[in-house]
Amino acid sequence: MSLLPESASFEELVQDYFLAVRGAGLMLSALDTELLNSWARLGVPFQVVARGIARSAEKALWDARPGEPVLRNLRACRRQVDAEIKKYLARSAGAGQTESERRSPTWEETRHARLRATLERISEQWPTLAPTVEELQGRVLATVPEEPSQFDAQETRVFLALLRALPFAQRMPLWRAARLEGADAQAMSPRSRRLSRRFRVLVQVRRHLGAVDT
Repeated sequence: MSLLPESASFEELVQDYFLAVRGAGLMLSALDTELLNSWARLGVPFQVVARGIARSAEKALWDARPGEPVLRNLRACRRQVDAEIKKYLARSAGAGQTESERRSPTWEETRHARLRATLERISEQWPTLAPTVEELQGRVLATVPEEPSQFDAQETRVFLALLRALPFAQRMPLWRAARLEGADAQAMSPRSRRLSRRFRVLVQVRRHLGAVDT
């Protein structure tokens, strides 16, 4: 989800992702930094927190006025991020157990199964996308991810592939709706603009296909 170097810290990754998704700002407030540090102490993967931020931003995006940031601050994401962290920690408790000993699927297994089910629904509702869905199920989603970053990569590839498979007349409005404009966009680094653009494109595709709960 981030275009920062692999050596970047958890705090740097989350801040970079939040500001890019928000579409404005250069740094976090003191209260947001305190919240970020509390998440860092839990030791969860960056992708789990980023997923909570993305879901919060996705819900807020439809209510934001033109030119306004999608999220006012990182604290606006707290409820969704805490929920993702809770689910991840609960499902990671048995990570060291064998498959027969484990009582519930891991976070990655749960998300993977939900994404496959979402693709099945898309295939039924959008028959023209059925061949693409079949290919994605057999190629991109053939393997259950072992960590959140792998699932994130799978999910991104899936929805970008679905976007490319849409007819041009449907595809172009989604690209235009994802455009980030204004002074805040100009102040962002090229890396942050790319990350923000990708987030907004994926939101538009998910919304268009009715896949908002994957």
